[in-house]
Amino acid sequence: MLRYIGQRLLIMLPIILGISFIVFMILDLTPGDPARIILGDSATDESVRVLREEMGLNDHAIIRYFRYVKNAITGDFGKSYRSGLPVLSELKARMPTSFKLATGSMIMIIIIGIPVGIISAAKQYSLLDTLSLTSALLLTSMPNFWLGLMLMLFFSLKLDLLPATGAYTWQHFILPSITLGAFGLATMIRMTRSSMLEVIRQDYIRTARSKGVGEFKVITRHALKNALLPIITIVGMNFALMLGGGMIIESTFALPGIGSLAIQAIRTKDTPIVIGAIIFIAIAISVMNLIVDIIYTFVDPRLKTIITAENVVK
Repeated sequence: MLRYIGQRLLIMLPIILGISFIVFMILDLTPGDPARIILGDSATDESVRVLREEMGLNDHAIIRYFRYVKNAITGDFGKSYRSGLPVLSELKARMPTSFKLATGSMIMIIIIGIPVGIISAAKQYSLLDTLSLTSALLLTSMPNFWLGLMLMLFFSLKLDLLPATGAYTWQHFILPSITLGAFGLATMIRMTRSSMLEVIRQDYIRTARSKGVGEFKVITRHALKNALLPIITIVGMNFALMLGGGMIIESTFALPGIGSLAIQAIRTKDTPIVIGAIIFIAIAISVMNLIVDIIYTFVDPRLKTIITAENVVK
């Protein structure tokens, strides 16, 4: 297992390098001069020229990229063009907000999505099944930013129950978490339902029922355990994407997270911040993929046997 984990970590390196290279080149092709952004519009051409030379911006893009990678290996991801602060400091300051938002959304998805999906599968074609599928379809169809604005209008402006913007207390994260988790909730309901239906139709489930095992025990002990693999995948991937992918939601609710930081950096062509945020998201997704694969081996021991056998053959 340790060898497998080491191999997966090594595979992450070319993925992260490839993503950083693509983002670096795309930003290099976009209009705008970083030196002019740092000094401001009132700066003289001579000052801009001197700063460009100091920052090495006159070198070829490939040379600048390898210079960036060399510094990143030592932990130096550069400084923000806008604030002048180190990129790591900016990301660390925003990370708690993004983590709270993603955690709140994930808790909602797990608490509501999995039970509803299980009940929907157990009561297939019932009124509850129809309502859950209709709700999932509506949540999938609604744009996140529109849902967020509607929640703000109703719960903040009309009822005055919850704050609309900011990240000062746990109450400030309720509406953003619901908004961010809406699509994931719909996906979880549908995935849990389809996975449970596939397992419920298996012969061993019919055998358990024929032996007089109670329906609740059949569902929770036999069916759910064997339907967990796709559910775990949805949980892991959604959490990783929510950590850095809630850009629109963080901007809508004025949350100081990594997503809103990335949007601000893109608007001002703050290249070090953009690349740092993208690398963070890529690492989060890669690590969550690895964690999900490790959890698989505990849920289904057969996978651990397969991985061990492959390593022995190699």
